[in-house]
Amino acid sequence: MTDHIPAAVVWCLAAALVVTLVLLVRQRQITAGVRKRAAALESSLRARDEELHHLATVRLRAVEDSANQPVPPPGLLDQRLTGTPYAHSLQTVLDLFRQAGDKAKARAEQSAKAALKASMRALQGLAHEQQLSISDMQDRHDNPDVLRDLLEIDHANSQFGRRAQAIAVLCGSWPGRQRAASALTDVVRGAKSRIRDYRRVQVHSQADIAVVSRAVEPVVLAVAELLDNAARHSQPNTTVEVGLQPVHNGACVVIDDAGVGMDGQEVQQATALLSGERVPDVSR
Repeated sequence: MTDHIPAAVVWCLAAALVVTLVLLVRQRQITAGVRKRAAALESSLRARDEELHHLATVRLRAVEDSANQPVPPPGLLDQRLTGTPYAHSLQTVLDLFRQAGDKAKARAEQSAKAALKASMRALQGLAHEQQLSISDMQDRHDNPDVLRDLLEIDHANSQFGRRAQAIAVLCGSWPGRQRAASALTDVVRGAKSRIRDYRRVQVHSQADIAVVSRAVEPVVLAVAELLDNAARHSQPNTTVEVGLQPVHNGACVVIDDAGVGMDGQEVQQATALLSGERVPDVSR
C-alpha cells in the first residue's frame, strides 16, 4: 500500500500542474484580451477627443464663416466614427449652432432694417419738405442766377431723396408714393434727373407705351440706380445711351455705357439676388 502512495502523489501533482498550466494559459489570454480592449477603448477615447476638438476649432468656425457664403462645412476627422451615435450627436451640435447663428443673424437683420427704415422715412420726409420749399422759391424768384442755383440745389436734393429711397427699399419699404400713369419716356427722363451725371445720359425712344401709376415710382428708382451705376463706372468723357424698344410683351429699357463689365462671379451673385434665392444682407 505504501508503494502506491508516491504514485498517487505524483499523479496528483501532475494533475495539479496541468490545471495550473491551463489556468495560466487562460489567464494570459484573458489578460491579452483585456489589454487589447483597453487599448481599443483608449484609441476610441483619443479619437473622440480629437473629433471634439476638430468640431470646436474647425467645423463650427467653418459654419460661422459660411454664414454669408453657403458652403458645406468640413466632415468628420475620423471616418471610423461615421454612422455612430457619437457622430450623430456631433452633427446635432453642428445643426443647433447653425440654427442659433441663423436666428441671431435674422434678429440682427430685422433690427437693422427697422432702424434704417425708420431713419430713411424721416429723411424722405425732410427731402420732400425741402423739395416743396425749393419749388416755392423757384416760383417766387425771377433772377436767372438764383434760378440756376435753385436748380442745382433741387438736383442735389433729388439725389439725396433717391439714396434714402433706395435704402428704404432694401429694408422692405415700398419705393414711394403712387403717381399718375406716365409715358415710359417721361419715366426714364425722370430717372435721369435723379443722378449726378445726368448731362451724360442720352435717351432714345422708340416705344410709345405708358407705365401704370403704381409702377411709375419703382421703375423710376430702378432705372435711376442703373443709370447712376452706368455713369459712375464709365469714363467721365463718355455718354450713357438709353434705348427704349418695344418688345412682344411691353417695352425694354437698354442702358449702354463704356464701363467695365461684371465678371462671372459678380453676375452669379447679382442673378441670385434678383431671383430671390438670396436676401440682401443689409447689416453687411
